[in-house]
Amino acid sequence: MAIQSLLQHMVGSSLLFYLAAGLVALLYFLTSSKKPVRSLPPGPRPLPLIGNLNVVDLKKPFQSLTELSKRYGSVFTVHFGPRRAVVLAGYETIKDALLNHAEEFGERAEIPIFRQMTQGNGIAFSHGERWKTMRRFTLSTLRDFGMGKRTIEIRILEEVNSLIKYFESYHGKPFDTKMILNNAVSNVICSILFGERFEYDDPVFLTLLKMLNENVKLLGSPMVLLYNFYPSLGFLSGASRTVLQNISELSAFLQKLFQEHRKEFNENNLTGFVDAFLMKQQQESKKPHTMFDNGNLLFSTLDLFAAGTETTSTTVRWGLLLMMKYPEIQRKIQEEMNHVIEPGELPKLEDRKKMPYTDAVIHEIQRFANLVPMSVSRSTPADVNFRGYVIPKGTEIIPLLTSALKDELHWKTPDQFNPSHFLDANGNFVRREAFIPFSIGRRACAGEGLAKMELFLFFTGLLRRFVFQPAPGVDKSDLDLTADVGFTLTPMPHLVCAVPYE
Repeated sequence: MAIQSLLQHMVGSSLLFYLAAGLVALLYFLTSSKKPVRSLPPGPRPLPLIGNLNVVDLKKPFQSLTELSKRYGSVFTVHFGPRRAVVLAGYETIKDALLNHAEEFGERAEIPIFRQMTQGNGIAFSHGERWKTMRRFTLSTLRDFGMGKRTIEIRILEEVNSLIKYFESYHGKPFDTKMILNNAVSNVICSILFGERFEYDDPVFLTLLKMLNENVKLLGSPMVLLYNFYPSLGFLSGASRTVLQNISELSAFLQKLFQEHRKEFNENNLTGFVDAFLMKQQQESKKPHTMFDNGNLLFSTLDLFAAGTETTSTTVRWGLLLMMKYPEIQRKIQEEMNHVIEPGELPKLEDRKKMPYTDAVIHEIQRFANLVPMSVSRSTPADVNFRGYVIPKGTEIIPLLTSALKDELHWKTPDQFNPSHFLDANGNFVRREAFIPFSIGRRACAGEGLAKMELFLFFTGLLRRFVFQPAPGVDKSDLDLTADVGFTLTPMPHLVCAVPYE
Protein backbone atom coordinates (compact mmCIF):
# COMPACT_ATOMS: atom_id res chain seq x y z
CA MET A 1 0.00 0.00 0.00
CA ALA A 2 2.87 2.35 0.83
CA ILE A 3 4.47 1.72 -2.60
CA GLN A 4 1.11 2.26 -4.36
CA SER A 5 0.62 5.59 -2.57
CA LEU A 6 4.13 6.66 -3.52
CA LEU A 7 3.52 5.80 -7.18
CA GLN A 8 0.25 7.71 -7.19
CA HIS A 9 2.02 10.70 -5.68
CA MET A 10 4.78 10.52 -8.33
CA VAL A 11 2.26 10.26 -11.16
CA GLY A 12 0.33 13.22 -9.79
CA SER A 13 3.51 15.27 -9.39
CA SER A 14 4.60 14.40 -12.94
CA LEU A 15 1.25 15.45 -14.36
CA LEU A 16 1.48 18.75 -12.56
CA PHE A 17 5.06 19.18 -13.78
CA TYR A 18 4.16 18.49 -17.42
CA LEU A 19 1.08 20.72 -17.24
CA ALA A 20 3.19 23.54 -15.81
CA ALA A 21 5.94 22.97 -18.37
CA GLY A 22 3.40 22.98 -21.20
CA LEU A 23 1.86 26.20 -19.95
CA VAL A 24 5.26 27.87 -19.71
CA ALA A 25 6.14 26.73 -23.24
CA LEU A 26 2.84 28.06 -24.60
CA LEU A 27 3.28 31.44 -22.94
CA TYR A 28 6.86 31.63 -24.16
CA PHE A 29 5.72 30.91 -27.71
CA LEU A 30 3.00 33.55 -27.53
CA THR A 31 5.35 36.22 -26.20
CA SER A 32 8.55 35.41 -28.07
CA SER A 33 6.82 34.85 -31.42
CA LYS A 34 5.78 38.48 -31.59
CA LYS A 35 8.35 40.36 -33.62
CA PRO A 36 9.54 43.54 -31.97
CA VAL A 37 8.26 46.75 -33.52
CA ARG A 38 11.37 48.80 -34.23
CA SER A 39 9.53 52.13 -34.39
CA LEU A 40 8.01 51.76 -30.93
CA PRO A 41 9.11 54.16 -28.19
CA PRO A 42 12.05 52.92 -26.10
CA GLY A 43 11.67 50.96 -22.92
CA PRO A 44 13.19 48.20 -20.81
CA ARG A 45 13.93 44.99 -22.70
CA PRO A 46 11.11 42.51 -22.06
CA LEU A 47 11.91 39.07 -20.70
CA PRO A 48 10.14 35.92 -21.89
CA LEU A 49 6.79 35.31 -20.14
CA ILE A 50 7.01 38.19 -17.68
CA GLY A 51 7.86 41.10 -19.98
CA ASN A 52 8.94 43.91 -17.65
CA LEU A 53 7.19 42.68 -14.51
CA ASN A 54 10.64 42.30 -12.97
CA VAL A 55 10.93 46.11 -12.81
CA VAL A 56 7.28 47.01 -12.10
CA ASP A 57 5.96 46.82 -8.54
CA LEU A 58 2.35 45.68 -8.96
CA LYS A 59 1.54 47.02 -5.50
CA LYS A 60 2.44 50.53 -6.70
CA PRO A 61 2.72 50.40 -10.49
CA PHE A 62 2.38 54.16 -10.96
CA GLN A 63 5.55 54.72 -8.93
CA SER A 64 7.46 52.16 -11.01
CA LEU A 65 6.31 53.80 -14.24
CA THR A 66 7.33 57.21 -12.92
CA GLU A 67 10.83 55.87 -12.24
CA LEU A 68 11.01 54.29 -15.70
CA SER A 69 10.06 57.62 -17.30
CA LYS A 70 13.17 59.19 -15.75
CA ARG A 71 15.29 56.71 -17.69
CA TYR A 72 13.37 56.25 -20.94
CA GLY A 73 11.71 59.63 -21.42
CA SER A 74 8.19 60.99 -21.64
CA VAL A 75 7.00 58.37 -24.16
CA PHE A 76 8.12 54.81 -23.50
CA THR A 77 7.06 51.20 -23.95
CA VAL A 78 6.51 48.73 -21.13
CA HIS A 79 5.46 45.08 -21.26
CA PHE A 80 3.16 43.68 -18.60
CA GLY A 81 3.77 40.02 -19.37
CA PRO A 82 2.62 39.59 -22.98
CA ARG A 83 0.59 42.83 -22.84
CA ARG A 84 2.34 45.82 -24.39
CA ALA A 85 1.58 49.40 -23.38
CA VAL A 86 2.92 52.84 -24.19
CA VAL A 87 3.17 55.26 -21.27
CA LEU A 88 2.76 59.03 -21.59
CA ALA A 89 4.59 60.93 -18.84
CA GLY A 90 4.64 64.65 -18.02
CA TYR A 91 1.93 67.22 -18.63
CA GLU A 92 3.17 68.47 -22.01
CA THR A 93 3.26 64.95 -23.45
CA ILE A 94 -0.15 64.00 -22.06
CA LYS A 95 -1.68 67.23 -23.38
CA ASP A 96 -0.07 66.74 -26.79
CA ALA A 97 -1.48 63.22 -27.08
CA LEU A 98 -4.95 63.64 -25.56
CA LEU A 99 -5.76 67.11 -26.91
CA ASN A 100 -3.68 67.65 -30.05
CA HIS A 101 -4.10 64.01 -31.15
CA ALA A 102 -7.48 63.43 -29.55
CA GLU A 103 -8.83 61.07 -32.22
CA GLU A 104 -5.66 58.98 -32.40
CA PHE A 105 -5.66 58.39 -28.62
CA GLY A 106 -9.41 58.51 -28.12
CA GLU A 107 -10.37 54.85 -27.82
CA ARG A 108 -10.68 52.88 -24.59
CA ALA A 109 -8.27 49.99 -24.09
CA GLU A 110 -9.62 46.45 -23.95
CA ILE A 111 -9.02 45.50 -20.32
CA PRO A 112 -10.11 41.90 -19.59
CA ILE A 113 -11.68 42.45 -16.15
CA PHE A 114 -13.72 45.43 -17.36
CA ARG A 115 -14.74 43.53 -20.48
CA GLN A 116 -15.96 40.72 -18.23
CA MET A 117 -17.83 43.18 -16.04
CA THR A 118 -19.60 45.29 -18.68
CA GLN A 119 -19.60 43.24 -21.92
CA GLY A 120 -18.77 46.51 -23.67
CA ASN A 121 -21.83 48.37 -22.36
CA GLY A 122 -22.11 51.68 -20.51
CA ILE A 123 -19.99 54.82 -20.71
CA ALA A 124 -16.61 54.25 -19.10
CA PHE A 125 -15.47 51.12 -20.96
CA SER A 126 -17.51 51.11 -24.17
CA HIS A 127 -16.12 51.77 -27.64
CA GLY A 128 -16.88 53.48 -30.93
CA GLU A 129 -20.43 54.58 -31.71
CA ARG A 130 -21.80 52.94 -28.58
CA TRP A 131 -19.56 55.10 -26.42
CA LYS A 132 -20.32 58.27 -28.40
CA THR A 133 -24.07 57.72 -28.13
CA MET A 134 -24.04 56.89 -24.43
CA ARG A 135 -21.73 59.78 -23.51
CA ARG A 136 -23.76 62.29 -25.54
CA PHE A 137 -27.03 61.11 -23.97
CA THR A 138 -25.50 61.08 -20.47
CA LEU A 139 -24.08 64.60 -20.64
CA SER A 140 -27.36 65.96 -22.03
CA THR A 141 -29.45 64.15 -19.39
CA LEU A 142 -27.20 65.18 -16.49
CA ARG A 143 -27.63 68.80 -17.57
CA ASP A 144 -31.40 68.34 -17.80
CA PHE A 145 -31.47 67.10 -14.22
CA GLY A 146 -29.49 69.96 -12.80
CA MET A 147 -25.77 69.37 -13.24
CA GLY A 148 -24.18 72.80 -13.06
CA LYS A 149 -27.47 74.45 -12.09
CA ARG A 150 -29.03 75.83 -8.93
CA THR A 151 -31.36 72.81 -8.62
CA ILE A 152 -28.55 70.35 -8.00
CA GLU A 153 -26.85 72.82 -5.65
CA ILE A 154 -29.97 72.74 -3.47
CA ARG A 155 -29.89 68.92 -3.44
CA ILE A 156 -26.23 68.89 -2.44
CA LEU A 157 -26.80 71.42 0.36
CA GLU A 158 -29.68 69.31 1.70
CA GLU A 159 -27.31 66.34 1.85
CA VAL A 160 -24.62 68.48 3.51
CA ASN A 161 -27.12 69.35 6.25
CA SER A 162 -27.95 65.66 6.78
CA LEU A 163 -24.24 64.88 6.97
CA ILE A 164 -23.66 67.66 9.51
CA LYS A 165 -26.38 66.19 11.75
CA TYR A 166 -24.70 62.79 11.54
CA PHE A 167 -21.32 64.26 12.47
CA GLU A 168 -22.93 66.12 15.39
CA SER A 169 -24.27 62.84 16.77
CA TYR A 170 -20.72 61.84 17.76
CA HIS A 171 -20.35 64.90 20.05
CA GLY A 172 -16.69 65.34 19.16
CA LYS A 173 -15.76 61.69 19.74
CA PRO A 174 -13.63 59.85 17.14
CA PHE A 175 -15.26 57.96 14.26
CA ASP A 176 -14.42 56.65 10.80
CA THR A 177 -15.79 58.86 8.01
CA LYS A 178 -15.41 56.42 5.12
CA MET A 179 -18.87 54.86 4.88
CA ILE A 180 -20.84 57.95 5.87
CA LEU A 181 -19.09 60.10 3.26
CA ASN A 182 -19.66 57.35 0.68
CA ASN A 183 -23.33 57.34 1.56
CA ALA A 184 -23.79 61.12 1.58
CA VAL A 185 -22.00 61.69 -1.73
CA SER A 186 -23.72 58.69 -3.29
CA ASN A 187 -27.10 60.16 -2.37
CA VAL A 188 -26.43 63.10 -4.67
CA ILE A 189 -25.87 60.91 -7.73
CA CYS A 190 -28.75 58.65 -6.64
CA SER A 191 -31.07 61.66 -6.64
CA ILE A 192 -30.02 62.35 -10.23
CA LEU A 193 -30.26 58.70 -11.31
CA PHE A 194 -33.40 57.61 -9.47
CA GLY A 195 -34.96 60.76 -8.04
CA GLU A 196 -34.48 59.47 -4.49
CA ARG A 197 -31.91 59.19 -1.70
CA PHE A 198 -31.20 56.46 0.86
CA GLU A 199 -31.07 56.71 4.63
CA TYR A 200 -27.61 56.46 6.16
CA ASP A 201 -28.56 53.33 8.10
CA ASP A 202 -30.25 51.53 5.18
CA PRO A 203 -28.68 48.02 5.47
CA VAL A 204 -29.11 47.13 1.79
CA PHE A 205 -27.55 50.35 0.61
CA LEU A 206 -24.67 50.03 3.07
CA THR A 207 -23.99 46.53 1.74
CA LEU A 208 -23.91 47.84 -1.82
CA LEU A 209 -21.47 50.59 -0.88
CA LYS A 210 -19.22 48.06 0.86
CA MET A 211 -19.17 45.93 -2.31
CA LEU A 212 -18.38 49.01 -4.36
CA ASN A 213 -15.48 49.86 -2.03
CA GLU A 214 -14.22 46.29 -2.21
CA ASN A 215 -14.22 46.39 -5.99
CA VAL A 216 -12.35 49.69 -6.07
CA LYS A 217 -9.69 48.13 -3.88
CA LEU A 218 -9.50 44.83 -5.78
CA LEU A 219 -9.43 46.37 -9.27
CA GLY A 220 -6.02 47.84 -8.47
CA SER A 221 -4.72 44.76 -6.66
CA PRO A 222 -1.78 42.70 -7.99
CA MET A 223 -3.98 39.62 -8.54
CA VAL A 224 -6.50 41.45 -10.73
CA LEU A 225 -3.69 43.18 -12.60
CA LEU A 226 -2.17 39.75 -13.29
CA TYR A 227 -5.57 38.56 -14.49
CA ASN A 228 -5.59 41.47 -16.98
CA PHE A 229 -2.09 40.56 -18.17
CA TYR A 230 -2.77 36.80 -18.35
CA PRO A 231 -6.56 36.42 -18.75
CA SER A 232 -6.19 32.76 -19.72
CA LEU A 233 -5.06 32.13 -16.13
CA GLY A 234 -8.15 33.76 -14.69
CA PHE A 235 -9.20 30.59 -12.91
CA LEU A 236 -6.32 31.20 -10.51
CA SER A 237 -7.61 34.61 -9.45
CA GLY A 238 -10.11 34.60 -6.63
CA ALA A 239 -9.95 38.40 -6.64
CA SER A 240 -11.42 38.68 -10.15
CA ARG A 241 -14.22 36.28 -9.21
CA THR A 242 -15.03 38.44 -6.18
CA VAL A 243 -15.17 41.54 -8.39
CA LEU A 244 -17.56 39.85 -10.82
CA GLN A 245 -19.73 38.51 -7.99
CA ASN A 246 -20.00 42.01 -6.52
CA ILE A 247 -20.98 43.39 -9.93
CA SER A 248 -23.64 40.70 -10.19
CA GLU A 249 -25.16 41.71 -6.85
CA LEU A 250 -24.97 45.42 -7.64
CA SER A 251 -26.67 44.69 -10.98
CA ALA A 252 -29.46 42.72 -9.27
CA PHE A 253 -30.15 45.69 -6.98
CA LEU A 254 -30.31 48.07 -9.94
CA GLN A 255 -32.57 45.74 -11.90
CA LYS A 256 -35.11 45.85 -9.05
CA LEU A 257 -35.01 49.64 -9.15
CA PHE A 258 -35.49 49.58 -12.92
CA GLN A 259 -38.58 47.37 -12.51
CA GLU A 260 -40.06 49.83 -10.03
CA HIS A 261 -39.39 52.72 -12.39
CA ARG A 262 -40.96 50.86 -15.32
CA LYS A 263 -44.14 50.25 -13.29
CA GLU A 264 -44.43 53.90 -12.24
CA PHE A 265 -43.08 55.44 -15.45
CA ASN A 266 -44.73 58.69 -16.50
CA GLU A 267 -43.19 60.50 -19.45
CA ASN A 268 -44.66 63.76 -18.13
CA ASN A 269 -42.88 63.32 -14.78
CA LEU A 270 -39.37 62.03 -15.32
CA THR A 271 -37.63 61.63 -11.97
CA GLY A 272 -34.05 61.17 -13.17
CA PHE A 273 -31.56 59.57 -15.54
CA VAL A 274 -33.22 56.12 -15.41
CA ASP A 275 -36.63 57.50 -16.42
CA ALA A 276 -35.03 59.51 -19.23
CA PHE A 277 -33.33 56.34 -20.48
CA LEU A 278 -36.62 54.40 -20.31
CA MET A 279 -38.34 57.09 -22.37
CA LYS A 280 -35.54 56.92 -24.93
CA GLN A 281 -36.02 53.13 -25.05
CA GLN A 282 -39.69 53.63 -25.87
CA GLN A 283 -38.89 56.16 -28.57
CA GLU A 284 -36.40 53.79 -30.23
CA SER A 285 -38.24 50.53 -29.57
CA LYS A 286 -38.88 49.95 -33.28
CA LYS A 287 -35.30 50.58 -34.33
CA PRO A 288 -33.53 47.26 -35.06
CA HIS A 289 -30.10 48.38 -33.81
CA THR A 290 -30.82 50.88 -31.04
CA MET A 291 -28.06 51.59 -28.53
CA PHE A 292 -30.66 52.14 -25.81
CA ASP A 293 -30.93 48.53 -24.71
CA ASN A 294 -31.07 47.04 -21.22
CA GLY A 295 -27.34 46.38 -21.14
CA ASN A 296 -26.52 50.04 -21.68
CA LEU A 297 -29.20 51.07 -19.18
CA LEU A 298 -27.63 48.86 -16.53
CA PHE A 299 -23.98 49.74 -17.04
CA SER A 300 -24.46 53.44 -17.80
CA THR A 301 -26.31 53.68 -14.49
CA LEU A 302 -23.69 51.59 -12.70
CA ASP A 303 -20.86 53.67 -14.18
CA LEU A 304 -22.46 56.88 -12.93
CA PHE A 305 -23.32 55.36 -9.55
CA ALA A 306 -19.75 54.14 -8.98
CA ALA A 307 -17.96 57.22 -10.33
CA GLY A 308 -20.34 59.57 -8.56
CA THR A 309 -19.73 57.85 -5.23
CA GLU A 310 -16.12 56.79 -4.90
CA THR A 311 -13.93 59.57 -6.25
CA THR A 312 -15.67 62.56 -4.65
CA SER A 313 -16.14 60.95 -1.24
CA THR A 314 -12.51 59.81 -1.20
CA THR A 315 -11.32 63.32 -2.08
CA VAL A 316 -13.36 64.76 0.81
CA ARG A 317 -11.77 62.17 3.13
CA TRP A 318 -8.33 63.25 1.96
CA GLY A 319 -9.36 66.85 2.62
CA LEU A 320 -10.42 66.20 6.22
CA LEU A 321 -7.26 64.18 6.90
CA LEU A 322 -5.10 67.00 5.52
CA MET A 323 -6.94 69.55 7.66
CA MET A 324 -6.08 67.51 10.74
CA LYS A 325 -2.48 67.28 9.56
CA TYR A 326 -2.27 71.02 8.85
CA PRO A 327 -4.55 72.81 11.38
CA GLU A 328 -3.10 76.21 10.44
CA ILE A 329 -4.53 75.76 6.92
CA GLN A 330 -7.88 74.71 8.40
CA ARG A 331 -7.95 77.87 10.58
CA LYS A 332 -7.15 80.08 7.59
CA ILE A 333 -10.06 78.59 5.61
CA GLN A 334 -12.44 79.19 8.50
CA GLU A 335 -11.22 82.76 8.92
CA GLU A 336 -11.84 83.39 5.23
CA MET A 337 -15.34 81.97 5.52
CA ASN A 338 -16.05 84.21 8.51
CA HIS A 339 -15.42 87.24 6.29
CA VAL A 340 -17.61 85.97 3.44
CA ILE A 341 -20.43 83.83 4.89
CA GLU A 342 -23.19 85.17 7.12
CA PRO A 343 -23.30 83.66 10.65
CA GLY A 344 -25.27 80.43 10.72
CA GLU A 345 -25.18 80.07 6.92
CA LEU A 346 -23.42 77.46 4.79
CA PRO A 347 -21.27 78.43 1.79
CA LYS A 348 -22.93 78.45 -1.63
CA LEU A 349 -21.36 78.13 -5.05
CA GLU A 350 -21.62 81.86 -5.62
CA ASP A 351 -19.27 82.35 -2.65
CA ARG A 352 -16.41 80.44 -4.24
CA LYS A 353 -15.02 83.45 -6.14
CA LYS A 354 -14.86 85.38 -2.87
CA MET A 355 -12.90 82.53 -1.17
CA PRO A 356 -9.65 82.23 -3.18
CA TYR A 357 -7.66 80.58 -0.40
CA THR A 358 -10.32 77.93 0.18
CA ASP A 359 -10.57 77.31 -3.55
CA ALA A 360 -6.79 76.91 -3.72
CA VAL A 361 -6.83 74.40 -0.85
CA ILE A 362 -9.54 72.29 -2.54
CA HIS A 363 -7.56 72.20 -5.79
CA GLU A 364 -4.39 71.29 -3.90
CA ILE A 365 -6.25 68.46 -2.12
CA GLN A 366 -7.15 67.01 -5.52
CA ARG A 367 -3.61 67.44 -6.84
CA PHE A 368 -1.98 65.97 -3.75
CA ALA A 369 -4.48 63.09 -3.44
CA ASN A 370 -3.52 62.01 -6.97
CA LEU A 371 -6.64 59.87 -6.91
CA VAL A 372 -6.34 57.99 -10.22
CA PRO A 373 -2.58 58.13 -10.88
CA MET A 374 -2.61 56.03 -14.06
CA SER A 375 -5.95 57.33 -15.35
CA VAL A 376 -7.91 54.66 -17.25
CA SER A 377 -6.02 53.24 -20.20
CA ARG A 378 -6.69 54.50 -23.71
CA SER A 379 -6.06 52.70 -26.98
CA THR A 380 -5.04 53.62 -30.52
CA PRO A 381 -7.83 52.89 -33.06
CA ALA A 382 -5.23 52.96 -35.88
CA ASP A 383 -1.46 53.22 -36.26
CA VAL A 384 -0.36 56.53 -34.77
CA ASN A 385 2.69 58.65 -35.62
CA PHE A 386 3.59 60.47 -32.42
CA ARG A 387 6.80 62.30 -31.56
CA GLY A 388 8.89 60.32 -34.01
CA TYR A 389 7.47 56.91 -33.10
CA VAL A 390 4.86 54.67 -34.71
CA ILE A 391 2.45 53.25 -32.16
CA PRO A 392 0.56 50.30 -33.67
CA LYS A 393 -3.21 50.04 -33.78
CA GLY A 394 -4.73 48.56 -30.62
CA THR A 395 -1.81 49.51 -28.35
CA GLU A 396 -2.76 50.24 -24.77
CA ILE A 397 -1.95 53.85 -23.80
CA ILE A 398 -1.39 54.82 -20.17
CA PRO A 399 -1.65 58.58 -19.52
CA LEU A 400 0.36 58.79 -16.29
CA LEU A 401 -1.70 61.51 -14.60
CA THR A 402 0.50 61.43 -11.52
CA SER A 403 3.38 62.69 -13.70
CA ALA A 404 1.31 65.77 -14.61
CA LEU A 405 0.01 66.42 -11.10
CA LYS A 406 3.59 66.18 -9.81
CA ASP A 407 5.38 67.60 -12.83
CA GLU A 408 8.44 69.52 -11.55
CA LEU A 409 8.14 71.93 -14.49
CA HIS A 410 4.72 73.06 -13.28
CA TRP A 411 4.71 72.69 -9.49
CA LYS A 412 7.11 74.39 -7.09
CA THR A 413 6.92 71.64 -4.44
CA PRO A 414 5.27 68.71 -6.26
CA ASP A 415 5.58 66.21 -3.40
CA GLN A 416 4.31 68.54 -0.68
CA PHE A 417 0.81 69.73 0.21
CA ASN A 418 1.06 73.39 -0.69
CA PRO A 419 -2.04 75.52 -1.45
CA SER A 420 0.19 78.33 -2.74
CA HIS A 421 0.47 76.30 -5.96
CA PHE A 422 -2.90 77.87 -6.84
CA LEU A 423 -2.30 81.41 -5.49
CA ASP A 424 -0.46 84.39 -6.92
CA ALA A 425 1.65 86.85 -4.92
CA ASN A 426 -1.48 88.82 -4.01
CA GLY A 427 -3.42 85.81 -2.75
CA ASN A 428 -5.66 85.53 -5.80
CA PHE A 429 -6.68 82.11 -7.09
CA VAL A 430 -4.70 81.01 -10.15
CA ARG A 431 -5.61 78.14 -12.47
CA ARG A 432 -2.80 75.78 -13.44
CA GLU A 433 -2.92 73.97 -16.78
CA ALA A 434 -1.16 70.88 -15.39
CA PHE A 435 -4.06 70.40 -12.96
CA ILE A 436 -5.81 67.51 -14.72
CA PRO A 437 -7.22 65.16 -12.04
CA PHE A 438 -10.26 64.46 -14.26
CA SER A 439 -8.00 63.75 -17.26
CA ILE A 440 -8.45 65.69 -20.52
CA GLY A 441 -9.63 65.13 -24.05
CA ARG A 442 -12.36 62.90 -25.41
CA ARG A 443 -12.36 60.50 -22.47
CA ALA A 444 -12.25 63.08 -19.67
CA CYS A 445 -14.58 62.44 -16.72
CA ALA A 446 -18.20 63.10 -17.73
CA GLY A 447 -19.12 64.10 -14.17
CA GLU A 448 -16.37 66.69 -13.69
CA GLY A 449 -18.81 69.58 -13.27
CA LEU A 450 -20.86 67.77 -10.64
CA ALA A 451 -17.74 66.61 -8.77
CA LYS A 452 -16.40 70.18 -8.52
CA MET A 453 -19.71 71.40 -7.09
CA GLU A 454 -19.84 68.59 -4.56
CA LEU A 455 -16.24 69.00 -3.44
CA PHE A 456 -16.70 72.68 -2.72
CA LEU A 457 -20.08 72.37 -0.96
CA PHE A 458 -19.29 69.27 1.11
CA PHE A 459 -15.81 70.39 2.14
CA THR A 460 -16.68 73.99 3.04
CA GLY A 461 -20.00 72.99 4.62
CA LEU A 462 -18.23 70.62 7.01
CA LEU A 463 -15.49 73.12 7.85
CA ARG A 464 -18.13 75.78 8.47
CA ARG A 465 -19.57 73.66 11.28
CA PHE A 466 -16.59 71.70 12.65
CA VAL A 467 -12.93 71.80 13.52
CA PHE A 468 -11.37 68.47 12.55
CA GLN A 469 -8.84 66.99 14.95
CA PRO A 470 -7.01 63.65 15.35
CA ALA A 471 -8.32 61.10 17.85
CA PRO A 472 -7.15 61.60 21.46
CA GLY A 473 -3.57 60.44 21.90
CA VAL A 474 -2.74 60.86 18.20
CA ASP A 475 -0.44 63.73 17.33
CA LYS A 476 -0.83 65.45 13.97
CA SER A 477 2.74 64.38 13.16
CA ASP A 478 1.62 60.75 13.47
CA LEU A 479 -1.09 61.09 10.81
CA ASP A 480 -0.11 58.93 7.84
CA LEU A 481 -0.47 60.50 4.39
CA THR A 482 0.65 57.33 2.63
CA ALA A 483 -2.01 56.19 0.18
CA ASP A 484 -3.72 52.83 0.32
CA VAL A 485 -3.39 51.65 -3.29
CA GLY A 486 -6.31 50.23 -5.24
CA PHE A 487 -7.95 51.38 -8.48
CA THR A 488 -7.90 54.75 -6.71
CA LEU A 489 -5.52 56.03 -4.02
CA THR A 490 -7.39 56.26 -0.72
CA PRO A 491 -6.30 57.41 2.75
CA MET A 492 -5.16 54.77 5.19
CA PRO A 493 -7.82 53.93 7.84
CA HIS A 494 -8.04 56.69 10.43
CA LEU A 495 -10.43 58.24 12.93
CA VAL A 496 -11.69 61.81 12.93
CA CYS A 497 -12.94 64.06 15.72
CA ALA A 498 -15.48 66.65 14.47
CA VAL A 499 -15.52 69.32 17.19
CA PRO A 500 -18.21 72.04 16.81
CA TYR A 501 -16.72 75.25 15.41
CA GLU A 502 -17.46 78.25 17.60
